[in-house]
Amino acid sequence: MKLNRVFIDAAVDRDEEVEYLITKTGITPEVVQNSQPVYDLINGSDDPIAFAKHLLYITENRGAVIRECPGTSHYTCCDYTILHTGTFCTMDCSYCILQAYFHPPVLQYFAGLNRLSGALDKVFAKKKILRIGTGEYTDSLIWEPISTMPAFLVEKFAGQDRAVLELKTKTVNVDSLLNLEHNGKTILAWSVNTPEIIRSEERGTAALAARLSAAKRCAEKGYKLAFHFDPLVLYEGCEQAYERVILSIFDHVAPTEVAWISIGTFRFMPQLKPIVEKRFPGSTIPYGEFILGLDNKMRYFKPLRIALYKRLAKVFRETAPDVLVYYCMEDREIWEKTFGYFPGKDGELGHLLDQSAAKRCGLNTSLL
Repeated sequence: MKLNRVFIDAAVDRDEEVEYLITKTGITPEVVQNSQPVYDLINGSDDPIAFAKHLLYITENRGAVIRECPGTSHYTCCDYTILHTGTFCTMDCSYCILQAYFHPPVLQYFAGLNRLSGALDKVFAKKKILRIGTGEYTDSLIWEPISTMPAFLVEKFAGQDRAVLELKTKTVNVDSLLNLEHNGKTILAWSVNTPEIIRSEERGTAALAARLSAAKRCAEKGYKLAFHFDPLVLYEGCEQAYERVILSIFDHVAPTEVAWISIGTFRFMPQLKPIVEKRFPGSTIPYGEFILGLDNKMRYFKPLRIALYKRLAKVFRETAPDVLVYYCMEDREIWEKTFGYFPGKDGELGHLLDQSAAKRCGLNTSLL
């Protein structure tokens, strides 16, 4: 995390959490009464997205701490629950939806572990299994080198048996988590791609080999793992390249250590294309064979998606038949033509994932 400036909302309590964060950044924060000066500074730069990656705004979350994943209409959702701990990211992937989602983009850290704790206590009191993640609007572990929050969450989840925490990342920031008493209730997850795509489209992220080595270290400490092939990018030779990634995962970790794997091809809001063209002039990913999907996102032509999915499904069946592999936002035809079934009933995919979480992480199976 290469920060140039740090701002802090005047309303934020300078408690132990915040003082630790400030100390780790090594930058004296500039106090602001509201977010407007931060927004104005970012919007006034030549490249607001790149500029915002080096500016941290410490503030409070004035909205919902816990919310349901918005999903996408017409495509099967996994019923994920989002723990909202911050926004934006210090890495710079060409395809990142956050470039078009936030206006302006702001790297925000939401201070307040007590508020997080209170919200989670209410969740833990429910008579249902929940899968909760912090990686929807930010990378879960960019904060690990400068914040106590990831470790706090791991230890918080360790004390209950109704929910599992998923921390999703493209980093190798796991050092402070390795020796925690996690009680199996945290899944450490990596977004993965081919080395070619990581080099060309994922600026500032860890190499694939480094991600898998970090995953192995975590598995050795008893953590369960997840992997997310999202986005799969179509290019010449991609089928063999993605097959090699799958085999490499299971060269590093055993299938029994993996809670689930998701796959999904590159899809994007139309307004993302000009951003990619401007910020990543060498990228070719916006120029594939796309059509406008039912959710108003550009998606690869369906026969192309099916062909790649069939190849990968075969490798998963042969390599790790007992690992739950699922699609992120695909329809009945895709599921049936590649996996041979479709979790079409309301909440069925979520229930399959809950079962896997209960099995791998020791959750209360009476709640299934």
